[in-house]
Amino acid sequence: ACFARAARGAARAARLASTTVVEGAEGTESYRQFFEEGGKRISPWHDIPLEAGGGAYNMVTEIPKYGLAKMEVDTKGESNPIMQDTKKGKLRFYHGPIFWNYGCLPQTWENPNEKHPELGCFGDDDPIDVVEIGASALEAGSVTPVKPLGVLAMIDDGELDWKVIAVATSDPLASKLNDIGDVEKECPGVVSGIREWFRWYKTPDDKPLNAFGFDEAALPKAKTVEVIAETHAAWKGLRDGSIDAGKLWTGK
Repeated sequence: ACFARAARGAARAARLASTTVVEGAEGTESYRQFFEEGGKRISPWHDIPLEAGGGAYNMVTEIPKYGLAKMEVDTKGESNPIMQDTKKGKLRFYHGPIFWNYGCLPQTWENPNEKHPELGCFGDDDPIDVVEIGASALEAGSVTPVKPLGVLAMIDDGELDWKVIAVATSDPLASKLNDIGDVEKECPGVVSGIREWFRWYKTPDDKPLNAFGFDEAALPKAKTVEVIAETHAAWKGLRDGSIDAGKLWTGK
């Protein structure tokens, strides 16, 4: 079920805490997907709450399952719209589709000024990433409650880039998935599939393989919740000004 074929349409259970408005043409550098609530523009990073209740978190989907375009929340742009990343003046695309829904948790931040005590790496300056393993493709810009199941400590070019593994609370398998061991049992091959996809995905661009901390293990749910809490605390520091924001747009 976790590797189900492309779902027909976006998951209807995805809850939009907002509406989205597109400016610019898709597939161009000018494309922006803005978030609005009550007729006012909001930030998907700063204004959508992290917690969805019942131990779930809100996930902002940036790249639907089987997507190729490298879309992401623009952390430096006003109101933080979703845009397509660029590299050396060219739009970025994956060299093969990503097999899961990919996005981020709002109100989190991987602090580039803070060194991880065990891994010795600094954060990648972005909201924490989420890989959602459910059967349905989630619509770009949708906000979906997800259950955290585990986390991989990816190290990309020397930076710590956590990958939270989660499942939409509305997914048929959600009731059976409560920790990372359940994923191995109910969805064999998914954890290793995620690890290997992210290990190799930059190599066609002559980049080295990405590494993983903690002996490459996907850490359990309890540790995942701790990591999310740490990144939420860092985000709070970013917002209240106790941590320098640099070029990031914080709405302050």
